[in-house]
Amino acid sequence: MATVQNTQSTPSQALLDAVNTRNKSSKSDIDAAQDRFMTLLVTQMRNQDPLNPMDNAQVTSQMAQLSTVTGINQLNNTLETLMSNIQTGQSYQASSLIGRNVLTPGDSILNTDTGGYFGVELPIGADKLTVNIKDAGGNVVRTLNLGKQQAGTTPLVWDGLNDAGTAVPAGTYKFEVSATVGNSAASVTGLSFAQVMSISNYPTGVKLNLNNLMTVDTTDVREIF
Repeated sequence: MATVQNTQSTPSQALLDAVNTRNKSSKSDIDAAQDRFMTLLVTQMRNQDPLNPMDNAQVTSQMAQLSTVTGINQLNNTLETLMSNIQTGQSYQASSLIGRNVLTPGDSILNTDTGGYFGVELPIGADKLTVNIKDAGGNVVRTLNLGKQQAGTTPLVWDGLNDAGTAVPAGTYKFEVSATVGNSAASVTGLSFAQVMSISNYPTGVKLNLNNLMTVDTTDVREIF
């Protein structure tokens, strides 16, 4: 009788080791922690004293601790994914601002041939609002007495003239704002007018890059034009 040869191929040990290595490396940290715990628990149970076996409460406590750690790790992974999705959504929303003009906290005003735009933010309003516009040397070229103003964000326009009614050179100027309620100073914030050129993603969130070379948070935008 002819000898029937075994046609079943047996994988080499090197191949098995390679597969096992890939499987081990693909496991997550959570799976690895669970495997280590179960290995320790089985070893502990195999080597327990038959006359003094492990307490059920002790085993239950260890299982509960593993479940807690696993749950925390899974929660962290879920939060990381959620934060990433939120930032992606913010990027899409912020991209709609590219090319738009915005008012954000600042003290610069760009004077073109016809003046420039800026604004103020008053939390409680003011009986009197004063704006001093200064040139690069810090000299006041124009004082605007704007009288009583309501609370909120107020866009303003400078006509590009000095106090004598003469047009000043085009360029970037600084402005200072002050407000009073009765005889007391009131809170007021100056707002710069600029165009959104692009957006950037930072670990802290999405930021807007403006044409006045400022980078601001989306939460800094007070008004959009």
